Amino acid sequence: MASINLIEAFQEFKDAENIDRPTMMKVVEDVFKTLLRKKYGSDDNFDVIVNAEKGDLEIIRRRMIVEDGEVLDPLAEIGYSDASKIEPDFEVGEELYEEVDMVDFGRRAILAAKQTLASRISDLKKNVLIKKYGDRIGEIISAEVYQVWKKEVLLLDEEGNELILPKSEQIPQDYFKKGENIRAVVARVDLKNNSPVIILSRTSPLFLAKLLEIEVPEIFDGLIAIKKIVRDPGERAKVAVESYDDRIDPVGACVGMKGSRIHGIVRELKNENIDVINFTTNIQLLIQRSLTPAKISYMELDNEGKHAEVYLKADQVSLAIGRRGVNIKLACELTGYEIDVYREDEDAVDEFDIDLDEFSDEIEPWVIEEFKRIGCDTARSILKLTAEELERRTDLEKETIQDVRKVLQEEFDREE
Repeated sequence: MASINLIEAFQEFKDAENIDRPTMMKVVEDVFKTLLRKKYGSDDNFDVIVNAEKGDLEIIRRRMIVEDGEVLDPLAEIGYSDASKIEPDFEVGEELYEEVDMVDFGRRAILAAKQTLASRISDLKKNVLIKKYGDRIGEIISAEVYQVWKKEVLLLDEEGNELILPKSEQIPQDYFKKGENIRAVVARVDLKNNSPVIILSRTSPLFLAKLLEIEVPEIFDGLIAIKKIVRDPGERAKVAVESYDDRIDPVGACVGMKGSRIHGIVRELKNENIDVINFTTNIQLLIQRSLTPAKISYMELDNEGKHAEVYLKADQVSLAIGRRGVNIKLACELTGYEIDVYREDEDAVDEFDIDLDEFSDEIEPWVIEEFKRIGCDTARSILKLTAEELERRTDLEKETIQDVRKVLQEEFDREE
């Protein structure tokens, strides 16, 4: 055959829509020039012509017509008698253009070229995908759910590229159905078996940062800067913001009128509570703000050891610690300080109390830690709460709480 139709003979072309035509034509040319070098030893006198529109390929051989017996280079020259057999009107000194028949290469060579071409196109597609998403790391994209598995969700972008949202990068309350569009941030591009795997995330602080950028024009314009974001996905997040314009209240701008700006983000994050606070270099003030919604009475700072002891009224302790200790954990991450919460007992001067650690020989350490987690670090702080309230606020069983209260009460009875 005089030409070869690439669309029919090389099916790989159909899967290469995202590769630009000039690049594809260059690859085809390189593959067939390699074929020519293997057969003729050189490709200097050959032109590979690719018709990108039709998918046709032609190989043209150029040779100079010389007198019979004066052929010095058979690749570049042809004798007059041989040229006349091809076309009688040729004359010495003219250039002969002859189309190379693909059949001349042989079946094996054509098959090898096809495999090489498929491999080159596959590599091109990988490189295009790596570059495309490598440049978009940290950006929010929207993609369609194609398949939902136990450990991950497979999504397709607008070009049909496969994207992965692992379970570890999903908000615990996330529930996806095939065909729905979801938003996520491009977290990274991994290589698995030499193939690029695009990993998305909905738990990354970057996801929240980009959502705020979309909803708050002042952030997009650079008038407000996000200094730091910490998250417990689906539970709570804390965002420290700073304004570069004295006329703009950064917290008010992020929250919006009656929470209009933040509500959309909260819904996207499955009702994740978002605390937006004013950033400050005053660490004492930053710790105070980071423990929102609790109001602290006073604190003692150890700047060298990055440690803070915070004292609050009894009704503020549980607010500072938060559900499952999330609030204080995020405050620690945001400030970089280890924060310990203590009850400010107004009657502490007159009332005898015992540190909970003193009972470590009678109460198991993990039980003591569970009480400390909710701000109860002394015997009286536990006895002042009802058994029902302790059961509600801790992960302890009713019998365990009753046993602990009995041990503590007996100690006070002996002291009296």
